[in-house]
Amino acid sequence: MQLPPLSLYIHIPWCIQKCPYCDFNSHAVKQGIPEQEYISHLLDDLMQDLSWVQHRTIQSIFIGGGTPSVFTAAGIARLLAGVRSCVQLADGCEVTMEANPGTFEAERFAGYVAAGVTRFSIGVQSFQQTQLTALGRIHSSTEAIQAAQLAAKLPLHSFNLDLMHGLPGQTVAAAIADLQQAIALEPPHLSWYQLTIEPNTAFASRPPVLPEDELLWEIQEQGHQLLLANGYQQYETSAYAKPDHPCQHNLNYWRFGDYLGIGCGAHGKITLPEKQAVLRTTKIKHPKGYMDLSRPYLDEQRLVGADELPFEFFMNRFRLLEPCPIDDFTARTGLPVESVSAALHQASKLALIKQDMKHWQVTSKGARYLNDLLSLFI
Repeated sequence: MQLPPLSLYIHIPWCIQKCPYCDFNSHAVKQGIPEQEYISHLLDDLMQDLSWVQHRTIQSIFIGGGTPSVFTAAGIARLLAGVRSCVQLADGCEVTMEANPGTFEAERFAGYVAAGVTRFSIGVQSFQQTQLTALGRIHSSTEAIQAAQLAAKLPLHSFNLDLMHGLPGQTVAAAIADLQQAIALEPPHLSWYQLTIEPNTAFASRPPVLPEDELLWEIQEQGHQLLLANGYQQYETSAYAKPDHPCQHNLNYWRFGDYLGIGCGAHGKITLPEKQAVLRTTKIKHPKGYMDLSRPYLDEQRLVGADELPFEFFMNRFRLLEPCPIDDFTARTGLPVESVSAALHQASKLALIKQDMKHWQVTSKGARYLNDLLSLFI
């Protein structure tokens, strides 16, 4: 087992309002946001995790939520300055910040860039006002377009537009029109994913009528071809990018790299070579409990069992369409390749993967039936 690259995830849990499809750890703003207090706790949380850095530099930072752009530019500057004082950032470290178009303001976002943000991920979801209303979004279609246009003018390395398809009552034509509008804004990266109904959400208790499977398949096929025709490369199940613009932070997740997770409910993954083990960590979920000085930030930690590691490795690695180096399996899990040879043989027999002397490669069939492929490693 070898130490993989290390990233940092920072969770900011507040939003203007909770969306009915969202199962992330987020809380609607009711009585103001304790921005400065929370930043102090984030930096203390990071200090307590420093032993897990193990002399590595941070390759990427992702500030997610919630809606991190409810914080001021000065607050984000203080946060990133505090991070840099605790850990060493790699040259060219990608710093992504999630933002909603409804909070996208020119002066504030220029301030985020000055603070060290190099990439924005803008939660558009749709350009159709009826869909935005159904999804509980606070921004308008006009604001979404203006946010993307502003991001294109800022001195960023990249920016991403998040777009959903398979929305309530959505036709193929409407889904493709959404995608065409996104492409016209020329984002270097597009996350294009299907709406799913998650447990413990408002949509789960009052499910909307979603398109039938045949329509969903047609949307995916037409959308995929449209993206390819416009110079985007699919590198992950629901992510497309122009050449040299994939999200480095997400690549580290999918390649089974390590990451520290700080903030409410943040998850972390740490490799411990001396124990030949992988450690999973979770921080206290609710902001009130997280900022309670009488309690530790760490809510749970557990070692991933050797019987679970193959599934966890391939659940991440086979989301990527790039070939997977066979040597990475042992380097990331400490297990011999022989421990998964039977499952790999079955996957190859079913034409879900193909294999040469050095790599495994998910086939187009394997990408389509990813759950069936992954079930072989349970």
